[in-house]
Amino acid sequence: MAGKKYSKSREAVERKEYLLEDAVELLQKVKFAQFDETAEIVLNLGVDPKHADQMVRGTVVLPNGLGKEIRICVIASGEKVKEAEEAGAEFSGGEDVVEKIKGGWTDFDAVIATPDMMKLVGKLGRILGPRGLMPNPKVGTVTFKVVEAIKEIKAGKVEFRVDKNGVIHAPFGKSSFPKDHLVQNAQSLIDAVVRARPAAAKGRYVRAVTVSSTMGPGIRVDVNQLAAK
Repeated sequence: MAGKKYSKSREAVERKEYLLEDAVELLQKVKFAQFDETAEIVLNLGVDPKHADQMVRGTVVLPNGLGKEIRICVIASGEKVKEAEEAGAEFSGGEDVVEKIKGGWTDFDAVIATPDMMKLVGKLGRILGPRGLMPNPKVGTVTFKVVEAIKEIKAGKVEFRVDKNGVIHAPFGKSSFPKDHLVQNAQSLIDAVVRARPAAAKGRYVRAVTVSSTMGPGIRVDVNQLAAK
């Protein structure tokens, strides 16, 4: 049944590039899953991530959030543990949390660590790294400002990073969002990726953009329209 629904959905998408507003509207029309699907964006970039000076990475706080509850784990010491709890972190602690994660526990969506705990957190690389959960100072998840970091993540902060093929995958909301909220979120994410363009990148930077819902077909977005903004 899902195959038939997908095929019908796919037929509604023309082989062309849509304006972002039209692509989002179509995404919402052709979704067919019974759950509230995540709206996702894929950007193909003209970079070679094998070269360190062409790595694209950053964060953006989406203006309309992600529409999901983010479970945050804070690894800190002293008063910072209490600060994290009061700021709304679902889990917080020090060595006890590190040991729990070493044992295989990963029931959270984001990790924040204070700099003084990175000696211990560094040992969790093999567990957190593949899941995209390793704290990093470049994206604000290694910091003593834990309250500020928690608020940003709860508000819809998205981290993006180019993969080995020069592609960025990122969520930008839920398919049930008002259309204009999804458009604003997608544009904010695209703008952040454009701002993160490495100086070493030559030629066309954003080569292709596609949006879709979790189960739905990909819808190509007009890159020239985006570049004009």
